[in-house]
Amino acid sequence: MLKTLIIGASGYTGAELAKMVTQHPHLELAGLFVSENSLDAGKLLSELHGQLKGIVDLPLQPLVDPKAIAKQADIVLLATAHQVSHDLAADFLEQDCQVFDLSGAFRVKGDDFYTQYYGFEHQYSDWLEQAVYGLAEWNHEAIASAQLIAVPGCYPTASQLALKPLIEAGLLDTEQWPVINAVSGVSGAGRKATMTNSFCEVSLQAYGLFSHRHQPEISTHLGRDVIFTPHLGNFKRGILATITAKLAQGVTLEQVTEALNLAYASTADKHAVRLLGTQAARLQNVVGTCFCDIGWQVDGQHIILTSAIDNLLKGASSQAMQCINIRNGFPQLTALV
Repeated sequence: MLKTLIIGASGYTGAELAKMVTQHPHLELAGLFVSENSLDAGKLLSELHGQLKGIVDLPLQPLVDPKAIAKQADIVLLATAHQVSHDLAADFLEQDCQVFDLSGAFRVKGDDFYTQYYGFEHQYSDWLEQAVYGLAEWNHEAIASAQLIAVPGCYPTASQLALKPLIEAGLLDTEQWPVINAVSGVSGAGRKATMTNSFCEVSLQAYGLFSHRHQPEISTHLGRDVIFTPHLGNFKRGILATITAKLAQGVTLEQVTEALNLAYASTADKHAVRLLGTQAARLQNVVGTCFCDIGWQVDGQHIILTSAIDNLLKGASSQAMQCINIRNGFPQLTALV
């Protein structure tokens, strides 16, 4: 059994991770931790998340000495704020733990990326260079041997899974940027209540126009520029991305379908993408599941892709679990279905 710690366990993603680790036949949930000054320290996780009562009734411990607890762990999941993950990761990596970071602290290699988009200067260039981007369906080989896996953001996951097969197959026009409009539920903002995620205040609205940190993440890992506009919806969880792109001259619906099938339909190790053909993806079919549903339609030289995920699962915790499974030689969907 691999001893597994969750840091930042009190939030929505931490709760999902705790449930998965508990259900996993090869993992042992060895500790749940929150920041030393957290008001949740000492409480049972099931007090905060009632659906876990009788499933995960472990206390949330204050994280006082990361290096000491690192010696007791095989796997560490960082469900923490970006700079907190940045500051903590090295303590666990130096003790040979496998670290799966769900923040943005190690996702993009770039000199000014973190100062521009995250507000801090990255201090661990060596670990940043070694980090593997955990887009599970695409980076299987690298994940399988990595010590530090940077789990992708929720919007980038939904966007990249739809676009990557077409880009890799050379089916998109190289001049026109794909346009991604994606709507997320308010749980993407975390558990802490603010005016921006209060249901009484939330309206369907665009935000982060031309400035959202997920745009460069998407562009970097797709290898091409995109226009990305996130939206906040007045619902709890899920992401629906609607992507418009121009196909290369002469590309047909059949070629698009073949590329998507080649990427996802014939993979020997069962993964978490479901192809819908010309049917549009729907949130109600993915919320509460580990899957990304992708649909597509072609009209002339243009394509519209729809991609739906649960932002807390495939957009965070279940993708982290897929990466754990790949890294340790378990079937990808262990503890997920």
